[in-house]
Amino acid sequence: MYNPEHLVVLKQGVNSWNQWRLHYENSPSAEPLINLREATLGQTSLRAINLQAADCCMADLNYADLHAADLREALLYTANLNGAILTHANLIGADLREASLRRVNLRKALCTAATFAMADLSHANLRESVFRDVSLRQANLSYVDACMADFQNATLIESDLRGITLYTANLSYANCKRANLQAADLRESKLIHATFQDADLREANLTSAVLCLTNLVGATLFGAELSMAVLSLANLCMANLNQANLNGVVLMGANLVGANCFSTNFRRANCVEADLREAQMHQADLTDCNLRRANLVMANLQEANLSGADLSQANLSQANLWNACLDGAKLTGATMPDGSIHE
Repeated sequence: MYNPEHLVVLKQGVNSWNQWRLHYENSPSAEPLINLREATLGQTSLRAINLQAADCCMADLNYADLHAADLREALLYTANLNGAILTHANLIGADLREASLRRVNLRKALCTAATFAMADLSHANLRESVFRDVSLRQANLSYVDACMADFQNATLIESDLRGITLYTANLSYANCKRANLQAADLRESKLIHATFQDADLREANLTSAVLCLTNLVGATLFGAELSMAVLSLANLCMANLNQANLNGVVLMGANLVGANCFSTNFRRANCVEADLREAQMHQADLTDCNLRRANLVMANLQEANLSGADLSQANLSQANLWNACLDGAKLTGATMPDGSIHE
């Protein structure tokens, strides 16, 4: 329960509160915490208020105006912040576990090292906000606008990111293991060294995204748009790329061992030295694909279109090329399915 004295001062206005707090914190008799637990402050104007390290657990801040508020290390566990304005707010180290933040406006907010585990941020505005080192484990970020946001090293394990917009966002080193990113917009995003192991990226848009050294082991990319994306040295072992569009993608040195690439579009892709052992590429379109020195041992290329592809020095040992189209393909130095070297 809140401290009645604290709530009385707060209702006198932000200026009175901030001045009172300066004196209060320097008072030898001051209590260790500002206590606003369970306080009802919905639709209140609290712009630029100092609530640093305040206990606001379970408080009702529904549609409150907290623009530029100082909420560093504030306790907001299970608080109601639906529709609240938190633009330019400072939430460094704040505890927002299980908080309700539906349609909240966090544009350009600073949330470094904060905790949003299991919080509901659906339909929120996170444009240009900073979520570095933040825990968003099992959080709901469905249909969020997070364009240009910074999620470097954030934890998004098992989070709901369906339909999220992450255009040009930075998720380098983020952990999105088992996250749901169906139909997410990740165009031109930076996903270097990120983890998407077993994540669901069905029909996601990753056009021109940078996924160098990214972990996509077992990820579902069915029908995903990956044209012009950069996946150099990415790990796509056992990933599902069924019917995905990888037109012009860069997969140099990438690991696609056992990947499902049925009917996948690899036109003009750069797969130099890619590991495609046992990959299922039945009916895949590899027109003009660069597969120089690629490892295609035991790959299923049945009915695949390899016209104009560069397979120089590629290893096709035991590969299935039944009814594959090799018109105009370069096979100089390639190891053929029977083990012979093509001259």
